[in-house]
Amino acid sequence: MYNCCEEHVDLAIDIVVDETELAPVMVKLEAEERLSTTCDFCNEQAIYKISG
Repeated sequence: MYNCCEEHVDLAIDIVVDETELAPVMVKLEAEERLSTTCDFCNEQAIYKISG
């Protein structure tokens, strides 16, 4: 599972597909979750949770 900002959505999707060979599941984080969650690829606020 990866938390990501708008800029890194494509990267997270590509990694999940490479790791699982399945279609990724993309969930938009709730406003409360966004406040305390940062992107796994940078220090920006995460908007999405991508998993396999």
